[in-house]
Amino acid sequence: MPDSHPAHALARVAIVGAGRVGRAIASALRAAGVDVRGPLGRGATADEADIVLLAVPDAEIGAAATLIAPGPLVGHFSGATTLAPLAPHEALGIHPLTAVSGDTSFSGVPAAVAGSTARALATARALAEAVGMAPFEIADDDRAAYHAAASIASNFLVTLESFAEELAATAGVPRAALAPLVRATVANWEAEGAAALTGPIARGDEATVARQRAAVAERMPARAELFDALVAATRDLRRSREVAP
Repeated sequence: MPDSHPAHALARVAIVGAGRVGRAIASALRAAGVDVRGPLGRGATADEADIVLLAVPDAEIGAAATLIAPGPLVGHFSGATTLAPLAPHEALGIHPLTAVSGDTSFSGVPAAVAGSTARALATARALAEAVGMAPFEIADDDRAAYHAAASIASNFLVTLESFAEELAATAGVPRAALAPLVRATVANWEAEGAAALTGPIARGDEATVARQRAAVAERMPARAELFDALVAATRDLRRSREVAP
């Protein structure tokens, strides 16, 4: 497998793990013209493959890697896990920065890639690009911070919007009424970053914030602490904008 032409290595790719990620990646690679075997069930040895990609839970990556005979490159799709559990194989990682379902399109999706060697890294990039992803390199030492950022951006957003939904419901306002505001805010944040901040805290309207806090304490007392933490973080964000050069 020549280092300068990693795409040539995509002739025989085995996917181990038939969950959502395994099925989606296998389908996307197959549609891109790659010779894909699987997704195979957990415990597969993936003999005769040039590249073996483990689409298994993080805790099972090490055990799955030990079943692969020396020779092929071995990779995983975890965002938080380093390449260490894949040793002693020549290892790679590809983490699509999106929510994956059975019919996921990976076109334009950012993907964190890593490799234990230059060849492995080049192969990870080639695999990602084969299905339309936009790869960027992530170091093992940065994985925990990277994955935490992804969780904040995705998982915590759902938690936050569920808080808003429940509070709005106490006033007879449905979730659908909040959705356009959420979409507009995300679009503004994508374009402007912290400059997209609006609302009473951004304006310094503490009287309105106090009334909001009283309503939360009355109707959702278990969420008052969360509201206070969000207010404090938002005040910090406003102050950082005020002192920015």
